[in-house]
Amino acid sequence: MNAIKNMRVVQVDLSCVHITWPKISSYIADALTMGGVGEPLYELPHIQSYVTSGEWMLLVAIDDQNKIHGAMTLVFQNYPLHRVAFITAVGGEFIITKEMYDQLTEILKFNGATMIHAYGRPSIVRLLRRHNMKNSSTLVEATL
Repeated sequence: MNAIKNMRVVQVDLSCVHITWPKISSYIADALTMGGVGEPLYELPHIQSYVTSGEWMLLVAIDDQNKIHGAMTLVFQNYPLHRVAFITAVGGEFIITKEMYDQLTEILKFNGATMIHAYGRPSIVRLLRRHNMKNSSTLVEATL
């Protein structure tokens, strides 16, 4: 439990993504299988491609022993009024705490984000509401 108290969010530098990917791919794969938010838009190899190309950012949750406990991928989307950090996948255990959320928002602000967006199954939405996230709209979809 002590390691959980000392966890922190770290942005993985693009030069380290290739050595980090094998350590976190299971977290991202789990996130994709637990998604439950509609028709899949991408699979694990697509995420790896986006992250290794630098189009998407990779963040990890590590303890004071540098053990990885979770991972998140996101992409920045620029709109006229906001730069949105859109979370594309997140997986791991004991990583969505107030302290970790605060660290995440600081990293996102440092990268110019003014807003966070994410899709989530109902249980994740309930959890994220504890961190001042709110439902902003309802997505509807149809496969053509």
